[in-house]
Amino acid sequence: MLRYILFRLLQVIPVLLGTTFLIYFLVFFMPGDPILAMFGDKTPDPAVVERLREQYHLDQPFFIQYLLYLKGVLVGDFGMSFSGQPVSEILARTFPVTIKLAAMAIVFELIFAILIGLVSGLRKGKFFDNINLIIGLLFMSVPIFVIAFIAQWGLGLKLGWFRPTVGAGAPVQDLILPALVLGVSLYATSMRLTRASVIDTLNQDFVRTAYAKGLSRGRVIPVHVLRNSLIPTITNTATDFGVLMVGATVTEGIFNVPGVGNALFNAILKGDNSLVVSFVTFMVLIYLGVNLVVDLLYAVLDPRIRYA
Repeated sequence: MLRYILFRLLQVIPVLLGTTFLIYFLVFFMPGDPILAMFGDKTPDPAVVERLREQYHLDQPFFIQYLLYLKGVLVGDFGMSFSGQPVSEILARTFPVTIKLAAMAIVFELIFAILIGLVSGLRKGKFFDNINLIIGLLFMSVPIFVIAFIAQWGLGLKLGWFRPTVGAGAPVQDLILPALVLGVSLYATSMRLTRASVIDTLNQDFVRTAYAKGLSRGRVIPVHVLRNSLIPTITNTATDFGVLMVGATVTEGIFNVPGVGNALFNAILKGDNSLVVSFVTFMVLIYLGVNLVVDLLYAVLDPRIRYA
């Protein structure tokens, strides 16, 4: 296992270099001058413009800029935004909110996906299975902003069960509704994966052997069927977690969540290339870490898996 962990950590290095280079290239070769964009319609002093270019290393060749940025990332320095704030401070303010929102959404997704997927798999072709496949397809088809607006209007404004917008400090109780929206919008894929895996596992020889040995259904289903059916769901959940970390921009905007998505969206609108690159790089690191943890969970969930 230790050998596998070291191998996976070594794999992170080329992935990190490749993604950061691609991100840096795409962002900094976008048309327009980010320094002039900082002043809006005003005409800045040329001396001030040159000083800002020097401060952000924009007067250097592209590869020198990238190497300087990479050097800062390796020592934990993500640089300064064009507004003069350290990127680390912005991350420290927004990242905890997004991680809470993403974690809550994943919990909702797993609860719905595992429970409904397990029952649907056990009742394949029955009424419960058919109706949930239709509901899942509906949630997969409806855009998330539609689900968010319906939940905000119905559960927040009409019924008053939740606050329709997130208050100052983003308390956990205010994040329940946006997390529920995200979880419901993502659960359908995980539910279908769980259902298909349960159906496949039920036909495996070790399940028949367990029943032949006299084990009860209450023992076989959770220990032998469900446990061995969760690998596709866990894999999909890892992907969903990465999507939530950087892709919850619409939901954060609708519910006024002061998280990474909102900050990233505002940085794109303002042309703050330094902040965009640093945020995306940080999210890549998080995504790689989550995938490593999920790979290690495979051996816990399925004892048949052995890493060479």
